[in-house]
Amino acid sequence: MGARAIEDFLAALAVDRGAAVEVVVDGRPVEAYLGECVAAALYASGVRELRRSPTAGGARGMFCLMGVCQECVVRIDGRLVPACQEAVRAGMTIELGGSLA
Repeated sequence: MGARAIEDFLAALAVDRGAAVEVVVDGRPVEAYLGECVAAALYASGVRELRRSPTAGGARGMFCLMGVCQECVVRIDGRLVPACQEAVRAGMTIELGGSLA
C-alpha cells in the first residue's frame, strides 16, 4: 500500500464531530462536542472514574455504554442520569463522585 493509499484510508476513518462547546466538570471547563454522549466526552477528556460504589467505595466508570448497568451515573445540571444516555449541551454542569443516593 502506497503512502497516498494510506492517507486516503486514514481520511476515510475520520470522524465528523459536532461543534466544540464547553461543559463544566467538577468546576473545571472541559471541551466537548455536540452530538456526543457525556460519557464519551468525559472519556476523551481523560476522566475514567465517574463515581464510587455506595457500599464498598470502589471506583465506578463506564461499562456497558448503553444505559443498562447504571455504572456511569453522574449528576448533570442537578439530575442523576447515566452519562452514556445524555447528549452534550453547551454549558452543562457535570458532577462526578456521587453515589446513586
